Amino acid sequence: MTAMDVRPSQHEVEEEVRQLLLRYPSYAATHVLDTLRATEFARLDRLEQVYVDYTGGGLHGDSQVRRHLEFLGTTVLGNPHSTSPSSAVATDMVARCRKRVLEFFNADPREYVCIFTSNASGALKLVGESYPFGEGDQLLMTFDNHNSVVGIRAFDRVRKASTRYVPVEPPDMRVSEATLKSFLQERSGGGNKLFAYPAQSNFSGVQHPLEWIEKAQALGWDVLLDAAAFVPTNRLDLGRWHPDYVTLSFYKMFGYPTGVGALLARRQALSKLHRPWFAGGTISWASVLAESHTLSDGSEGFEDGTLNYTSLPAVELGLEFLESAGMEIIHERVNILATWLMEELAALRHGNGQRVARIYGPLDAESRGGTVALNVYDPQGVHVDHRSVEERANSWGISLRTGCFCNPGAGELAMGLQRDEIVSCLVQSGNRMTVDEFRQCVDGKSTGAVRISFGVASTFADALTVLRFFQGFREP
Repeated sequence: MTAMDVRPSQHEVEEEVRQLLLRYPSYAATHVLDTLRATEFARLDRLEQVYVDYTGGGLHGDSQVRRHLEFLGTTVLGNPHSTSPSSAVATDMVARCRKRVLEFFNADPREYVCIFTSNASGALKLVGESYPFGEGDQLLMTFDNHNSVVGIRAFDRVRKASTRYVPVEPPDMRVSEATLKSFLQERSGGGNKLFAYPAQSNFSGVQHPLEWIEKAQALGWDVLLDAAAFVPTNRLDLGRWHPDYVTLSFYKMFGYPTGVGALLARRQALSKLHRPWFAGGTISWASVLAESHTLSDGSEGFEDGTLNYTSLPAVELGLEFLESAGMEIIHERVNILATWLMEELAALRHGNGQRVARIYGPLDAESRGGTVALNVYDPQGVHVDHRSVEERANSWGISLRTGCFCNPGAGELAMGLQRDEIVSCLVQSGNRMTVDEFRQCVDGKSTGAVRISFGVASTFADALTVLRFFQGFREP
């Protein structure tokens, strides 16, 4: 069975949209995205695909690739580290792209620099390895963080700094303001202190307050904002908010190119970072005989080797693509689709009254993005393995995501796992454990979830098809 076999008819979609508009009148203002879907993403319907994994990766519009190919076909680009004609063009393209990225986020170039990386994980590693952790310093993270943020603890621990985690509270998966304040104020003396959190959870879609940035900085913390899940469908205004470090991946924003991300760093915060090594392109001078080197100033000193200079023009085109679609329109659409789907799923019941789906995170639209995380349950209240849900979705032509989404902290709290049982499983396995071994050890508990996430090309027909899919788990 394919998505086309079960996709609602055009008449059904039109009738459901009429009902949707009664509940969400502002959805009408997003109709321009339906035109965009038909012109830029027609391959989805042509290939009978329902794509709802935008938090995993964005989709590119056809014109992005076409325009980039045209550019490459009419331009000669050389390695930027030279003054040759081809190198000069590439150098200009790199500088122009930096400027365009800062403009997109309304970041004053006198305050921020744009450092190109391979992706958001590369940007996070750059901060982690360069931040001046020392004995007595602190790394504070929310439980709700991507593995690439959690991994920074590997750097602070070898330097004898402490790592602490601010819990999120199920079922809404939010952080208590009082709890956060307590963590931020505890041991509020000197030393280096880094507070890292996501603007939007890649697990639940919860949007954590950007107001935390200023509150933490007022207490002496440097703030690392993981914006990877936030910026594809939300406007991040760095003229209004001033985190010390911002990390993101461009493929999550507009699909193409992959392999390019960025660290946006305040100049003052950048001066605090100390790189543990140097590479080609990062230095203004180096000597083997004298065993000495001098890092380049600004962003160049933090970019290893040769940049992906043939792809950077595509980043400009991607930003232009999002701007033309309208970030506010995209935001409105994905939030309405996610809220509608949550409401429908929350009301879905088996014949005996048991719920079909349990949703992680708040059920209202306030301070959350276009992501819905859930697990499916049978009439006896036993969870349906998320892997079997994915297999069934595959047969429908639906691309969704299952697992813990590289966010172990949020997943552990959402699934009700306890530290003692996790440690016990780890000990039993000899401190090396596979996912399958972990599943067997915590038999009876879910170790993952199903995630639906909407993006620029999402339509109501997609959301309705997803609902029909989950209705298929209902037993009379």
